[in-house]
Amino acid sequence: MSRKSTFRPDWSEIPPADGTYRAIFKYGDPHRFKHPSDNWYAMLKAEFGMTDADFRRKRAEGREPVALDRRSRLSAGQVDALAAIVGTENISSDVFQRTRFAYGKTTEEMMELSRGTVREIADLVVHPRGKEDVRSIVAFCHQETIPVYVFSGGSSVNLGLRPARGGVTLVMSTHMNKILALNETNQTARVQPGMFGPAYEAALNQAPERFGTRRRFTGGHFPQSFEYSTVGGWVVTLGSGQASTYYGDAADLVISQEYVTPTGSIRTLDYPATATGPKVHDMLKGSEGTFGVLVEVTMKVFRHMPGNRRYFSFMFPSWEAGVAASRDISQGEFGRPAVYRISDPEETDRGLKLYGIPSLADRFLVKRGFHPGQRCLCLGTVEGDGDYTRLVKRKIRKTARRHGAIGLGSYGSRKWEKTRYTEPFMREDLHDYGIVIDTLEASVTWDNLHALHQGVRAYIKSRPRTICMTHASHFYPQGTNLYFIFIGRFEHADDYRAFQGGILDHIQKFGGSLSHHHGIGRMIAPWIEHHLGKEQMDVLRALKKHFDPRNIMNPGGQLGLDLDETLKRKPI
Repeated sequence: MSRKSTFRPDWSEIPPADGTYRAIFKYGDPHRFKHPSDNWYAMLKAEFGMTDADFRRKRAEGREPVALDRRSRLSAGQVDALAAIVGTENISSDVFQRTRFAYGKTTEEMMELSRGTVREIADLVVHPRGKEDVRSIVAFCHQETIPVYVFSGGSSVNLGLRPARGGVTLVMSTHMNKILALNETNQTARVQPGMFGPAYEAALNQAPERFGTRRRFTGGHFPQSFEYSTVGGWVVTLGSGQASTYYGDAADLVISQEYVTPTGSIRTLDYPATATGPKVHDMLKGSEGTFGVLVEVTMKVFRHMPGNRRYFSFMFPSWEAGVAASRDISQGEFGRPAVYRISDPEETDRGLKLYGIPSLADRFLVKRGFHPGQRCLCLGTVEGDGDYTRLVKRKIRKTARRHGAIGLGSYGSRKWEKTRYTEPFMREDLHDYGIVIDTLEASVTWDNLHALHQGVRAYIKSRPRTICMTHASHFYPQGTNLYFIFIGRFEHADDYRAFQGGILDHIQKFGGSLSHHHGIGRMIAPWIEHHLGKEQMDVLRALKKHFDPRNIMNPGGQLGLDLDETLKRKPI
């Protein structure tokens, strides 16, 4: 008797054709896919009350060619002037290219593009060859009052790339994508902003062969978007990497920067520390293209010693115990882990099921007092000198056990490390069947963590049949971040936007920052005035007026600097 095969949805293995909407919103390499596992599929059906029949027909996939009647609003003379700066081969008024470089990777962008809805696009795409090109372009656009937008890696998840007023989009990653100098004595690298994460890390790892150094180095910055984000993007959005607990966030890694602004170029100095008044250097970080264009950045680099990496994983009896242990570890003064993350009970239980934990192992955990709906999984690594990594791992283990944890060896953290960049590849698969997976994250102090976790989770879970998994993954002595992953079925982009807005309302209501490491863009801009307060916003607007008096740099609501009053969101 033949055994009946298990039904699996027709997860797409077809690379999107050039020139289509899907070619714009697909995450990462167009030929690379990662599909939901059978366990994921079973979970989705059970959670959303779906059957195999619901997965036999796909929704809008966005495989149609981009076909828009959007003529460039630049004059022939303006286009010719820009072409004279960079060469005709480095400009494009093609409607697909103008659309492609107007979009990032937000869920609402994917939902709209899949149905052929295109919002603002640039009038011209320009690929500068170096900072002299950028100077000439910005000076010309300032003279002509032409808006300037910046596109580097394109992994933005906050509507930060949208050319709200047309104009010119500068694509930085085409040519400006190299390490210009590596200083082994100072352990710094001077980098062009359009260099992608893998190329940057490979060059540092291969420093003896490429730059003649004695040692190998690492940048220490590994966001989930690492493969498709750039060094400049990390800096201008205040990004954070998965090993930031040890190496620091992107802003901590910056030694100096050079920007081209409409009022001239500004370069900060390479000192490791100064006491020369308020630091304009710090004010430029996180400016998201609103003051000028980042053209060079000098970054800290670190000795690359992967052979000393230590892995650990634990199970805590409760989320409260995991949080308390994590605070003790962060404040322990014995050193810090590189990767460190704790999952709340819902993420822990779903993760164990999705990764196929054997029932025997689950029974063992329950017998030891680690019950479903309560337990908290912890994963991590330690990096650095061998003596250091041994000490820190030993101290972490001792602290975890003091808070009731049981050691799970290194398997969990090693498995996570192998798949840490691939999870976003599932988003198009789920979207094809009307399921949305997305995230929002917030920074929070230790004394307010549980209130934020409970308050935001309560709102997300108040929506019927909605999954909410939460973890903390960036740790400081004063607090951590909470990363909310929510999954649900949404018919229309407007429904999704309303729900996402409610989450941001509740993050603000319960005392979280509006963003921890994704920046603000236009998505979070409506909340920023009430979050920061008028006094801080006035300072930012004064800087904006100084650097960009004609408001040509990323205008249209970025960072909330020129947001219409009617769009500002008030606290609930």
